[in-house]
Amino acid sequence: MTLLAERVLVKRLGRVDYAAAVAAMREFTARRGPDTPDELWLLEHPPVYTLGQGASDAHGPRAANGIPVVRAERGGEITYHGPGQAVLYTLVDLARRGIAVRRFVRMLEDSVIELIGCGERREGAPGVYVGGAKIAALGIRVSRGCAWHGLALNVDMDLAPFEAIDPCGCPGLRVTQTRDLGIAGGVEELGGRLAAILARRLEDA
Repeated sequence: MTLLAERVLVKRLGRVDYAAAVAAMREFTARRGPDTPDELWLLEHPPVYTLGQGASDAHGPRAANGIPVVRAERGGEITYHGPGQAVLYTLVDLARRGIAVRRFVRMLEDSVIELIGCGERREGAPGVYVGGAKIAALGIRVSRGCAWHGLALNVDMDLAPFEAIDPCGCPGLRVTQTRDLGIAGGVEELGGRLAAILARRLEDA
């Protein structure tokens, strides 16, 4: 493995429309070569519901609230993205790093748990939970051994749009955010720290 391949670049992109971000990830993944550095994209999205591959429409949204609904290429069910949520897209060549998908998912979860100093996993329901409420959702896609999409950490946002759906396909699942747990820091700070934690874990893998 070359030094170039071992590096992980973190890019802060600000607020980006969901469709534009997905198109950019798809293009990056399609054109990357064996020595393309892995990248972590930290950003926020305007309000949008996204449904993973195979997600059921039965999980919402159940009421018209003006928030667009988009079919996504990632795994998982329905979730909500909006301002105040740190989205971290993980453009990582798993094959080159010798990281299996299951291990990568655990690495994402562990990075969130390290950041917030608490949290737990649920078997068969990827993400991070605190007191039974979901604080971070994740869904990835792997193409030619390369991961894209990633995770979303609720930081300081309006949680009301989650009430119109069954978050991650789980009826009655509560959601929470770092602000409500008394964790200091906004999206820029906590998102940046999360990206740094994951980058370190990848470089040490």
